[in-house]
Amino acid sequence: RGLGSSARSAREESWLKSLFVRKVDPRKDAHSNLLAKRETSSLYKLQFHNVKPECLEAYNKLCQEVLPKIHEEKHYPCALVGTWNTWYGEQDQAVHLWRYEGGYPALNEVMSKLRQNKEFTEFRKERGNMLLSRKNQLLLEFSFWNEPVPRDGPNIYELRSYQLRPGTMIEWGNYWARAIRFRQDSNEAVGGFFSQIGQLYMVHHLWAYKDLQTREDIRNAAWHKPGWDELVYYTVPLIQEMESRIMIPLKISPLQ
Repeated sequence: RGLGSSARSAREESWLKSLFVRKVDPRKDAHSNLLAKRETSSLYKLQFHNVKPECLEAYNKLCQEVLPKIHEEKHYPCALVGTWNTWYGEQDQAVHLWRYEGGYPALNEVMSKLRQNKEFTEFRKERGNMLLSRKNQLLLEFSFWNEPVPRDGPNIYELRSYQLRPGTMIEWGNYWARAIRFRQDSNEAVGGFFSQIGQLYMVHHLWAYKDLQTREDIRNAAWHKPGWDELVYYTVPLIQEMESRIMIPLKISPLQ
C-alpha cells in the first residue's frame, strides 16, 4: 500500500511539473538571423517624437529643411525611408523611419559624422526645445515582407505596432510568412520590422492606403479569403498589446 501511494505521489508530482516546465527546442542560430533578410544587412531606426502642440508646424518646417540633406548626402550611409505626422492615434507626434545600409557599422559612422556637423548640432538643439518626449528603436526587417521603397501618393499610412509575449517571435514569423500573401492584392503592404534595441519583442507593420474607406474595404476583403481567419486566430494569443497609428507623410517623405 505504501509503494502504491509513493508511486501515485511521484506521478502527481511529475504531472504538476509538466504544467510549469516547457521544453525548449535547441537552436543553432539567433532569432534575428532566422527571421531577417539575409541578402541585405540593413538596420532600421524608428523614431517617435512627441511635439509641443504649439510647435508642430515649426518642427515640421525644420525637419523639411534639414532631413533631406542627410538623406541625399552620399557621405552618410543612410536613407530616410519615411517621415510622418500621426493623424489618428497619439496627437502632435512625428514618426521617422531611417535605413542604415551596412548595419551597426553604418549607424556608428553616421552618428560619428553627424556629431561633427555643426548644422545638425544646431538642428538637434532647436528641435529639442520643441519636444515633450522622444524614443527610438533599432529594427530589422522580416525576410518575408516587402522592401519599403519610395512610392507616389497621395496615401495615408497605418503603423500597426504589436507588443508580443517574450519567446513568441519565431511563432509570429511563421504565421505571418503565410499571412502576408493575403494582403498583397492592393499593394498595401509597405514593410514589416521587429525590434533589436529599445522596447523588445515589438513588431511593426507598415501599410499604405488611398484613404480610410479604402483601408476598411481592403481589411474586410481579407476575411473572405480562406485561411486568413485561421492565421489571425493563431496570432492573437501571441500579442500582449497592440496599437494603430494613421499617419500623413510630410512633403519630403519618400513614402507619399
